[in-house]
Amino acid sequence: MDNSVYSPALMEHNAHPDCKYEMDGATHTHEGINPSCGDNLELSLRVEEGTIQEAAFTGAGCAVSQASADIMADLITGQTVEEARRLAGLFLGMIQGKTLSEQDRCDLDEAAELESIARMPARVKCAELAWRTLDGMLSV
Repeated sequence: MDNSVYSPALMEHNAHPDCKYEMDGATHTHEGINPSCGDNLELSLRVEEGTIQEAAFTGAGCAVSQASADIMADLITGQTVEEARRLAGLFLGMIQGKTLSEQDRCDLDEAAELESIARMPARVKCAELAWRTLDGMLSV
């Protein structure tokens, strides 16, 4: 496990987010806020026949929250709603210190690089923001 919060994936997604834009034709939108620091985002999804065709977000916040949102949006695009919920559960468990299997890490792809944030309580809510927003959106 990498002990640095600012992994290459985090830095790249923060500097050059592919999924940070206002989406036209979203079927789902949901706002998320981290009340402890003010980071915020609006997550938009275009879901067709149970599959997430497109995921995007807008908002403002620290590098951890913005990169985590971009990594998540990239990961869930093309996934079924059920799989996206499973991935959100894996990520939230990991960030709260749950040990993942190698398969779980593989399924989370770049998001698994944020595992070291679990040891930094002040940053946990930043990393969770997009994933909790997704989970809240899909649980309705």
